[in-house]
Amino acid sequence: MINLQVATQFIHQISDEFLIKTAQSVIDKHAIEQNLEMTIVIDEDQTIHQLNRDYLGIDTPTDVLSFYAHELDPDTGNIYLGDVIVSLPRAKVQAEIAGHSLETEILLLVIHGTLHLLGYDHDTFEKKSEMWLAQQSLLDQLGIEINQLPEA
Repeated sequence: MINLQVATQFIHQISDEFLIKTAQSVIDKHAIEQNLEMTIVIDEDQTIHQLNRDYLGIDTPTDVLSFYAHELDPDTGNIYLGDVIVSLPRAKVQAEIAGHSLETEILLLVIHGTLHLLGYDHDTFEKKSEMWLAQQSLLDQLGIEINQLPEA
């Protein structure tokens, strides 16, 4: 199950259905057989800045953060994979720079964040190549065309 939390001021700026479908596609493509839950949060720069500072020691806003949990819910037997938090204002700026829609940028960030929850990273050239290939494969599968990847 994909949980969604969208800050009130952004409720009508992106389709809940596309957010959930995109995250579920990432999970499905990676043949995860367990019942998984995760949360996607769409919020302000200020919120993501505070999380980045408090949990990662980086005192600046960013476009997307992923917090891996992998905890068993004893009531449902589901694994809680973690949270993906997206800054809508940052996504808007990046979309304008890249020349594609805000929705496209947010879906790219949801894919990126969900891949992090599944163990992908981009801290070395090899890992970045693998992650970018996985991202592109998912974008192609979902029919999402992007003009430019944000640098991470």
